[in-house]
Amino acid sequence: MKKILILTNLDVGLFNFRRELLEALLAVPYEVHIALPEGELIPKLVKMGCIFHETKMERRGMNPLHEVKLIRRYRQVIYEVKPDAALTYTIKPNLYGGSALASAGIPYITNITGLGTAVEGDGLLQKVTIRMYRHAMRGVSCLFFQNQKNEQYFTKRGIAPGKHRQLPGSGVNLEWFSYLPYPKEDKPVSMLFISRVLKEKGIDQFMEMAKVIRGEYPQTRFHILGFCEDDDEKPDSYRKQIADLEAQGILTFEGMQEDVRPFLAESQCTVHPSFYPEGMSNVCLESAASGRPVITTDRAGCRDTVEDRKTGLLVKERDTEDLIRAVREFMEMSYEQRKEMGIKARQKMEREFDRRFVVESYLKELKRILG
Repeated sequence: MKKILILTNLDVGLFNFRRELLEALLAVPYEVHIALPEGELIPKLVKMGCIFHETKMERRGMNPLHEVKLIRRYRQVIYEVKPDAALTYTIKPNLYGGSALASAGIPYITNITGLGTAVEGDGLLQKVTIRMYRHAMRGVSCLFFQNQKNEQYFTKRGIAPGKHRQLPGSGVNLEWFSYLPYPKEDKPVSMLFISRVLKEKGIDQFMEMAKVIRGEYPQTRFHILGFCEDDDEKPDSYRKQIADLEAQGILTFEGMQEDVRPFLAESQCTVHPSFYPEGMSNVCLESAASGRPVITTDRAGCRDTVEDRKTGLLVKERDTEDLIRAVREFMEMSYEQRKEMGIKARQKMEREFDRRFVVESYLKELKRILG
């Protein structure tokens, strides 16, 4: 049985966005090994048939000692498993894992799920990261991109020429995220923020918008679904800011939710004002697949999921006033206009973002690599 090794940084992402691929790999059958940090969903992944190799890492930190330990751990896992091929996701597994796989002569497929803030900015860190990508991708068999802007970035810098392929993000499971009947007209207008609570995800813009819109349209309801990653001890931490707004009746904090569908069922819109350098926003894909219009930023990874004023609304990134304008525009639409926008959002997902396209692309590339 051929062995496939998967390197990634988080059990939630692997289970929620790549479960269908894991099932397809196991059905071939391949022996599937996964290397990532311990997490609550690891038992479910093991129950599916995956073989787990605990790999500790700091997803957001850059402690040199920890980074060296991660590189050594990848080399150890590769030596122990001796995979026939590997799949890598997210920045550190792509960079450190890609380098280790190239050195070991293992064919690997890399997925650029986003470039990260280091690459988006200017300066020494950007130059170092680009050099690391060139080194890590020197032996890549296939380099998947989730949006054209990321691919253009790599093409311009001559990273892995001839190995590039486009995917519709991680795709969306159209059966799990089926069309949900739009809430009845007599219900309050409910809007969702679904994300890690990070500055780059637009939480500041969302909270400021909620304060203004609640004052102008008292019948609106705002809900935050996600977990806070900043320091709770800070006097201005997001958890404290959200608690203050919740006490004022401006919004409701729902915390991290394993299943967001019950909240989508009660909502009329998802607001995703992200300026995070993501590959393709799963929040936008899942909301649209459920038949919900999306208000999101006009940037790569977000705008790709929306047809402006047909399936949702696009706003300028980091622009609270433009977000308020768009939400006002949505509030002034008729009930039927909002509902029709959600129907068209679902149709777009069916045409362009079915997760089956992603699974088929991976199986095709593995078949080419392994024969």
